Parts: sequence; C-alpha cells; structure tokens
Amino acid sequence: MDGTKTRQRRPEVVGLPYTLNPRRLAAASEDGPRSIPESQKVTTKPLRTELSRETALAIGFQVTVPFMFSGLGLSGAGILLNYFQHWPAFVEIKDLLTLVPPLVGLKGNLEMTLASRLSTAVQATVVGFLAAMSALLLGAVSRGELDFATITLLCASSVSTAFLAAFALGVLMVCVVIGARKLGVNPDNIATPIAASLGDLITLSILAFISNFFYKHKDNQFLTPLVCIGFMALTPVWVLIAKQNPPIMKILKFGWFPIILAMVISSFGGLILNKTISKEQYKGMAIFTPIICGVGGNLVAIQTSRISTYLHMWSMPGVLPLWMKKIWPNPWSTFCTSEINSMSARVLIFLVIPGHLIFFYVIYLVEGHSVPNSKIFVAFYLLAGLIQVTILLYLAEVMARLTWHQALDPDNHCIPYLTGLGDLLGTVLLALCFLISWLLQSEAELDRISGSAPEPS
Repeated sequence: MDGTKTRQRRPEVVGLPYTLNPRRLAAASEDGPRSIPESQKVTTKPLRTELSRETALAIGFQVTVPFMFSGLGLSGAGILLNYFQHWPAFVEIKDLLTLVPPLVGLKGNLEMTLASRLSTAVQATVVGFLAAMSALLLGAVSRGELDFATITLLCASSVSTAFLAAFALGVLMVCVVIGARKLGVNPDNIATPIAASLGDLITLSILAFISNFFYKHKDNQFLTPLVCIGFMALTPVWVLIAKQNPPIMKILKFGWFPIILAMVISSFGGLILNKTISKEQYKGMAIFTPIICGVGGNLVAIQTSRISTYLHMWSMPGVLPLWMKKIWPNPWSTFCTSEINSMSARVLIFLVIPGHLIFFYVIYLVEGHSVPNSKIFVAFYLLAGLIQVTILLYLAEVMARLTWHQALDPDNHCIPYLTGLGDLLGTVLLALCFLISWLLQSEAELDRISGSAPEPS
C-alpha cells in the first residue's frame, strides 16, 4: 500500500522529476516481459540518476543540437523536392507528389515508434502499397481519370521506396539509440529528430530515383507489375520470420491501425501539395513543405516520447497518475506549470521561431530566387509554425493520457497520428500563408497602380 501511495504522489513532492521503479518499468513495456532480467537490472541506477537531473537547460541543450541538425536535413529535403518536382516523372505523373508526405511520414512513424525490426519490412511493404492506392484514389476523384500504367508505376515506386527506406532507416535508428546511450544522452531528445532529418533526405531521394527509373522504362509493360508482385510475395516470408519473436509478432498484429490512419491523414496533405505546387502564387511550396511538416513532427515526437517515458516511470498501463487523471487537461497546465512535461513543452515551443528563422535563412541563401522574401510572408510563416506546434503539443498530452488510460503505449499509438496531423496541419497552414501573402501583395500592387494612374481631366 505504501508503494502505491508513493507512486501516485507528484514527482515534485518527492523531490525528483522521475524515479525509476524496476517493477513499473517491466510492467510498462507493451511487448516486454513482466519481470526484469538480471542483465538489465544494472542499468536502472544510471537511468534514474540521468532522468532525475534533467532541467529546462539540460533539455534545451540536448534537443537544440539535434533539432538544428535535423532542420538542416529538412532544408536539404525541401531543396531536393523543389529540384525533383521538375523531373519528367513528377511533371507527367502528378500523383507522385501526393505520395511524398505519406511516404516520408511512414518512415518517421516506423522509426520513431522504434518498430525498426522485422515487422518494419512487412508494414513498410503493405503501407507503401496502401499509400499508392490512396494517392491514386485521391487523384482519380480530383481528375476523374485513371490508367493502368500509372497505377503500376505508382505502386512499384511507393512499395520499393517504403521498403528500402524502412530498411536503411531501421539500421540508422538502432545506431543512433545505441550511440546516445553510450554517450549518456537521453535518446528521447535526439533519436527522433536525427532519424527524421536523414530519413527525409533518404526517402525523397529513393522515391525520385526509383520513380524516374520506372518512368524511363514505362514501355516495358511487365517491369512495374513484377516489382509489385515480387514485394508482395516477400511479405509472407517476413511474417514467418517475425513469428519466431513473439514481441515483434505482437506489433505486427496490433500496430497496423495507427500507421494506416496516419498514412491516410498525410495523403490529404499530399493532395494539397499536389494541387498547389505548380501554381505561381504558391511558388516555394515544395521547399517549405518538408520543413514545416518535419519541424512539427519532430517536436511532437520528442514530447510524446517524453510523456510516455514519464508514464512508464510513474504508473502502470491503464492507470493514470492522480495528477494526470483529466483526459482533457487545461492548456495552462500543459504549457505553464512547473511539471517536467510542461517545462519540456515550453522548451520545444521556444525553439520554433528561432529554428524556422535559421532554416528560412539557409533556404534563402541556397534558393533565393524560389523563396518569397516579403516580410508579410515571413511573419505568417512563423505564425503558422507556432500554431502548428502548439496544437500538436497539446494534442500529444491529450492523446498520451487517452492511450495510456486504454493500456496502450503512447510511443506506438500516438506518434503516428500526431505526425500525420502535423503533415496535414503544416501543409494547410503553409498553403494559407502563400495565399494570404499573395492576396495582400496583389491588393497592395493594385492600390499602387491605381494611385499612380493620372486623374481624368
């Protein structure tokens, strides 16, 4: 009984932001054993010490470096997308642009949730196929036409990209987490931004080169169908291998819905990108879409991982701590209290405007002619980024509490939804920035012309 009372007291009351209880840690893992192995017990004391010392300054320092590094990667991804949009495959098959957010989001969802195991191969193959189907369906609804060659090319490009990107990023994620632990740094703060930044570059590059290859060989009627059939035929093989490991098989059985729903949400962002990217008033949309979507996704993934770790330390799945009983917390408690999660939310919000300004300047130096440089656009762009991240961080708190109350792991069930929403929110808000800026500039130009016109005598 005493242990229960201690567990339900606020961290600030007992004097530590986190206190590790080995029984709680073992019970909290969704696919781990109920009892902790002897080989793992030696790591509990260093982890307790490390987490208990985290302050706002420590969080800010650990997050800022990988955040800036990831932002440079996202800037590179935006430059690449701006370059790739002029390739013949992207010009002729506009639905390839619709694939960009869901495929980039897919690699993030699989790696950010640490599902970078054999189940990743299965999920990447299937969800890559579904992403192509979603892009085709949205394209058919908007244009009213569909042909077999486009179907097979999109499916082959999507499945190949998803599989290869998941494999490469799975290896990368494992290396990043191991390296972070060896350096004594909290992986929650650095793993997701680094994986996401390099992942955007890798995924976009793979999609561009593979789709362009298939486009150049479009006269070969059997190439793309055989690629699709080949990857689908490998799926049962991955399933059979995954069955040898029960925890992986559990993820394979129950980890589909968040990934698929996140892909559908991201696809609507891709449709907006598809419809705006070639219009003059949205010039620069290709450059900024990966940045605004990536920044929002990275920051909300960090916060969700931290909340999940916090819940694992202080409670058991299905039981919320007493001070987190409200599923819909007051926004004030989410951002303006002394609790560790509120403090980390403030740190992440404070990074938004300086980060976007730096990334904007980098983009302007490299692609000055393609970047709107009006003060109006910059102001609306920064406001859009701030609104996006604020909404996502609040939803992260709500969804983490809701999923934990349902005895689900927030890492696996919240991050996909939140990154998908981040893609959609970011694309919508970015399109509004371009539209409002264009309308205001057009109105100002009309006023200038009418003011300079000679008055009739």
